[in-house]
Amino acid sequence: MALKGNLRDFSTTQLLNLIHLARKTGCLTVRTPSEAARLYFRDGKLIHAHTAGQDGHLATMLLKAGKITAEQAQKILAHPEGRNDVELGRLLMKMGRISRDDIIQSTRRYMLDIVYTLFGWYEGQFEFIPDAQPSGDRILIPINLEQVILEGSRRLQEHERLQDELPDLDHTALRFTNGADTRLRAMSLTMEEWRVVSFVSPRNTIRVIAQANNMDDFQVRKVVYGLLQAGVVELVRPSGQPAVAGAPGKPGTEKPPAIKRSLIERLIARIKRI
Repeated sequence: MALKGNLRDFSTTQLLNLIHLARKTGCLTVRTPSEAARLYFRDGKLIHAHTAGQDGHLATMLLKAGKITAEQAQKILAHPEGRNDVELGRLLMKMGRISRDDIIQSTRRYMLDIVYTLFGWYEGQFEFIPDAQPSGDRILIPINLEQVILEGSRRLQEHERLQDELPDLDHTALRFTNGADTRLRAMSLTMEEWRVVSFVSPRNTIRVIAQANNMDDFQVRKVVYGLLQAGVVELVRPSGQPAVAGAPGKPGTEKPPAIKRSLIERLIARIKRI
């Protein structure tokens, strides 16, 4: 018998705790007026997830992780064999394009990003259908829910704090501060931080930066807040239209490639000229 309800009465944390403790197998669907997510479980562990806007295919996961480009993903999904995740994974590994660890880590991150987003949903309908499972061509990576629940709760608290600091991503842009080049040379930034830095411009809203880098609201707020605290950037009102090639929502917007040291030097040189 399906379990149905509203997130106002039964939170995401409580749902995941129930599934974990009762070692449930089945599918949990959560819907809001604008979003929807579907999570699959086996013996109380998360094994697959996707949203209404993201189909959950391996090509989509690898694209989001930056392992393939948008053009490569489109070509893969255009062929019938590209729709089978298991066969696609084997083919890409055989060709030496990606490793087994790339597939595992990309799949894990994709699923966890979806689950952590659900912790911030306070309104919406949910339904748990026992024994429902994803199609057999999906790559299933079991994830223990205990750590997911702890991390999700921690992220929720941090996200609420970051929302207070950066409430509006759509009408706020960034620009480099005076002396940003000196600070950047002295800092050891993560790859995500360098990606955000590469898009800093009064013409790009924080939302545009997030979409260009396939980052969710929590991820981009966390990076931007860190750069603000380090004195590298400051908040400004956006000027004109976003200058990112391949505007969000249009074909061609891709995750930027891994940032090389030469590009970092060019970024610092550009900051000096501002």
